Amino acid sequence: MIGEMLVGPSKALFMDEISTGLDSSTTYHIINSLKQTIHILNGTAVISLLQPAPETYNLFDDIILLSDSQIVYQGPREDVLEFFESIGFKCPARKGVADFLQEVSANLALLSSVTSRKDQAEYWARKDVPYSFVTVKEFAEAFQSFHIGRKVADELASPFDRAKSHPAALTTKKYGIRKKELLDANMSRETEMHKNSTEDGSIYTGALFFTVVMIMFNGMAELAMAIANLPDFYKQRDFLFYPAWAYALSTWVLKIPITFVEVGVWVFITYYVIGFDPNVERLFRQYLLLLLVNQMASGLFRFIAAAGRNMIVASTFGALAVLMLMALGGFILSHDNVKKWWIWGYWSSPLMYAQNAIVVNEFLGKITVLKSRGFFTDAHWYWIGAGALLGFIFVFNFFYTLCLTFEKPQAVITEESDNAKTGGKINGSVDNAKTATTEGEQMVEAIAEANHNKKKGMVLPFQPHSITFDDIRYSVDMPELLKGVSGAFRPGVLTALIGVSGAGKTTLMDVLAGRKTGGYIEGNITISGYPKKQETFARISGYCEQNDIHSPQVTVHESLLYSAWLRLPSDVNSETRKMFIEEVMELVELTPLRMQWLGSCGKSSIIFMDEPTSGLDARAAAIVMRTVRNTVDTGRTVVCTIHQPSIDIFEAFDELLLMKRGGQEIYVGPLGRHSSHLINYFEGIKGVSKIKDGYNPATWMLEVTTGAQEGTLGVDFNEIYKNSDLYRTEPTSPGTKDFYFATQYSQPFFTQFLACLWKQRWSYWRNPPHTAVIFLVTTFIALMTRQQDLLNAMGSMYAAVLFLGVQNLLQRKSSRNVFSPAICLWTAVVYGVIVYAMIGFEWTAAKFFWYLFFMFFTLLYFTFYGMMAVAATPNQNIASIVAQHFIHYGTSFQNSGVVEMVLLDMSSCMDFVWIGYITLLDKNQTVKQFLDDYFGFKHDFLGVVAAVVVGFVVLFLFIFAYAIKAFNFQRR
Repeated sequence: MIGEMLVGPSKALFMDEISTGLDSSTTYHIINSLKQTIHILNGTAVISLLQPAPETYNLFDDIILLSDSQIVYQGPREDVLEFFESIGFKCPARKGVADFLQEVSANLALLSSVTSRKDQAEYWARKDVPYSFVTVKEFAEAFQSFHIGRKVADELASPFDRAKSHPAALTTKKYGIRKKELLDANMSRETEMHKNSTEDGSIYTGALFFTVVMIMFNGMAELAMAIANLPDFYKQRDFLFYPAWAYALSTWVLKIPITFVEVGVWVFITYYVIGFDPNVERLFRQYLLLLLVNQMASGLFRFIAAAGRNMIVASTFGALAVLMLMALGGFILSHDNVKKWWIWGYWSSPLMYAQNAIVVNEFLGKITVLKSRGFFTDAHWYWIGAGALLGFIFVFNFFYTLCLTFEKPQAVITEESDNAKTGGKINGSVDNAKTATTEGEQMVEAIAEANHNKKKGMVLPFQPHSITFDDIRYSVDMPELLKGVSGAFRPGVLTALIGVSGAGKTTLMDVLAGRKTGGYIEGNITISGYPKKQETFARISGYCEQNDIHSPQVTVHESLLYSAWLRLPSDVNSETRKMFIEEVMELVELTPLRMQWLGSCGKSSIIFMDEPTSGLDARAAAIVMRTVRNTVDTGRTVVCTIHQPSIDIFEAFDELLLMKRGGQEIYVGPLGRHSSHLINYFEGIKGVSKIKDGYNPATWMLEVTTGAQEGTLGVDFNEIYKNSDLYRTEPTSPGTKDFYFATQYSQPFFTQFLACLWKQRWSYWRNPPHTAVIFLVTTFIALMTRQQDLLNAMGSMYAAVLFLGVQNLLQRKSSRNVFSPAICLWTAVVYGVIVYAMIGFEWTAAKFFWYLFFMFFTLLYFTFYGMMAVAATPNQNIASIVAQHFIHYGTSFQNSGVVEMVLLDMSSCMDFVWIGYITLLDKNQTVKQFLDDYFGFKHDFLGVVAAVVVGFVVLFLFIFAYAIKAFNFQRR
């Protein structure tokens, strides 16, 4: 992102929290490079940082200090301490200036006044004047009277003299390059990313219909890709990289060669195999028409994606659009059977023009076949259809461009606004306990000193365990990411895992936690002196990731209840479990947020935390480290990787495992008071520069141990460490024994089932948009159905069931929830009751419940297939391809080209739910005889069909269950 902005002609740069996820040394070099660039090019840069190290802070020329939406200070960095000293606050000697500024002028919108008063009082320097709490408003007023504030006011009062400006100071063009170059750039970017009777004629008509539908469904893949690219587009559009039309035109044009190949593969493989007219002119006419269909569908789904901007919304309305196009496309409902109030939809459907054009191309001269299904018979309808499709291509892409031009990005709730709404919730990560409290705030160093030897008891006791590792090596193919790392983590000791970016900190923690899914691991890992077994280690360990991966529709308390329900032993009763949950919430200070929707809880003896303070300011990071210290004081073994720690936070740790780039340890041992052990160790190495007064030890140790320093000094810090007294393996704690569990899981199957059912119930019923869309669209589809002749009735049922099933399938692909059978049941009931009455089926209990049975299980196996596709594929794009293959495969094996395989169940029971006789092709037949003669559906086969439908449900469910158990597509 920084490089993307710097390569342009921009002279004013605004950068928000660019150091998140970087170590302090890397941040220092980035800011230093930016400083040099700004000074040389005479530019302007405004940069916001979280937890800036003192040496990074000293690189800035001016400081803007904001609090509660007011400017507390704006001016030279050298004068900021003078301003606060004039009010009465003084920065301590070993305190970072940036941390001091944030704590003295704490944002009262996010923090309680009690906490802020304690922070201010700590830095009050006027012993002769009693301390009085200074508000943000008083700070701002004091700055206006300060000499720097008066200077700023005087400068703003004088209008700028434009005569002093150079004519080329501001650009006179909206974009940096010409329109043709904009188009070329977008195209380049997109490329990089990336026969004998009428009955026989009906079969070929069905094949042509399937061909058109299949080519149209292929355009649905544009949904996921277009939505995935929208955030990047919105960012670059708002920075005036290019206008929306350049992006839209490039995506359209680049799709054309793919369309030629995609349609060509289908047409040239299937045309003569199916047995269409061998005339080569008709072959190429079909090819041209399908090219237009594919382009039309791509434009339609890109437009829906840009309008919806959300996968669930876009997929729902995309499936609805497919249904409308199919139902009014002239095949499922012929022209003569479309009601007058629906005729506008018939003439507006692109599929109608495509279907009429393709059948006219194939059956020109065979008027009987065309008339039997209500198609037009004039030869010029081919060109009418082709022209209409070309027009729809331009229309859909035009609306796509309009959406890209005027639509705004969907609102993203920032961490700051989210904190304000939740009364102090920081960063949304409950795993790392990033929460603010309203009382009892103390700094981490005080906590570390006061509570170091204090052990907190718990309702449920646990066995403390140490973890020792020796000569750990990890490689992926040829590169070796860890090279013989050794060390130990002990109970009641807070260990920091630190290193420059690329040192292998998270890799080492993943290897120790057993989370690596690939690569080769060598070495010895023991738990309290006994060999580590992953199946039992998972029961006594926890891993806190940076990202929140909890269900968003459950509260903090409910999430802990669910975790404790499944992780605690089965002999723990309900009351004890509740007491334990309350104790854990108090321990990590989550009690004020117990009813907030969130986004685990068990007796973990060993806890790994991946960057628990990343993305937080200095105060929030201190609060997090306090909860971590509370956890350590219970006797647990806690290891944290950490970036850019302040002096206070760094010295809150007891021990340090320092790694250098390449995956080797260079210091494993205690920190000591004020990091004395660490400083003495490295200063004892010949040539290493001494640490300056007030310098952050965490930053100093990274700077003096870089690869460049090793080359300058001619030493290998890893070898020095291994030859030192620190290099040793921790002994096994006396009195420990290997842990054993009688069962793989803490709870029996039935309890696990109840817990999952309880959680999924909340996940669904607290997500009304997901559920409401399904019910509303189902009702709408049902109301479209009316009493009509048999073929149109079956066609309507085919389209409706296909749509409802595909909608369920798409919801499974894009939803984080698993499944709710109640949704399928109610969908089947709502649709079944309305359609059964409107079509005119016979009202008997047996026939009605058979109808609901087939509807329910049809929706079920669509749903389970979607779940299976998600579980068995690595990402949503591949799942979409697999799901489309299922639709195409099912439609291919249909009878007479009218009723899909999934509707075989419907058609099999049609003969006993329909009353009376029909007249078809000048033959008087019963419904039963017609279904037998025309489709080959026999009533005697009804039981077999019911068993097969249930079998599909069981099969897809079994494959889904096996896939989520056996496959893990997370790459670590």
